[in-house]
Amino acid sequence: MAADAVVHVIDDDDAMRESLSFLFDAAGLTTCVYDSPLLFLEALPLAEPACVVTDVRMPQMSGLDLLKRLRESRHACPVVVITGHGDVPMAVEAMKLGAADFIEKPFNDEALIAAVRAAVERWAGDDRSDRERAAIAQRLAALSKREREVLDGLIAGNANKTIAFDLGISPRTVEVYRANVMTKMQAASLSELVRMVLLAEGPSL
Repeated sequence: MAADAVVHVIDDDDAMRESLSFLFDAAGLTTCVYDSPLLFLEALPLAEPACVVTDVRMPQMSGLDLLKRLRESRHACPVVVITGHGDVPMAVEAMKLGAADFIEKPFNDEALIAAVRAAVERWAGDDRSDRERAAIAQRLAALSKREREVLDGLIAGNANKTIAFDLGISPRTVEVYRANVMTKMQAASLSELVRMVLLAEGPSL
């Protein structure tokens, strides 16, 4: 990770903002903090952010709206989205809008730092993303047909009962296939599973 990398933290919660700033500073990362996406956008022309860490639910402008604005303005800096209200459709939307990662609260400090470092390295041209994409593609190829069908249902944001109805199987059977998918994909959460599939297959899902 570049020594001069700056992490821009955006969160309207004072305590969370200070906590994230302390976390990144302790990890040796330079941070700038903002209590709203609008303040960050005002500072953006004079800043060269290496990474943005933003909450989703904020007044005036949400983290997803910020992603849209950055995409429209063609700013390619990586964005790690954090939220305490995560769900699969939100994760899919964030990833399609270009988020580098989507992490649910309460998060593991080391996992968040690792996500930020990985996002910056990919942005800087590190080839880790290519290796990660290839590894994920291998895991996807190892899924059975039924496991892939259940995975597609999960990525679409469908509940187990809906997936069961669509596939003509029981909800309990869906739970079994879902557990198999999480294990084979080495995903710790649904949001991580979404990120993996979108990274491997692109945002057109």
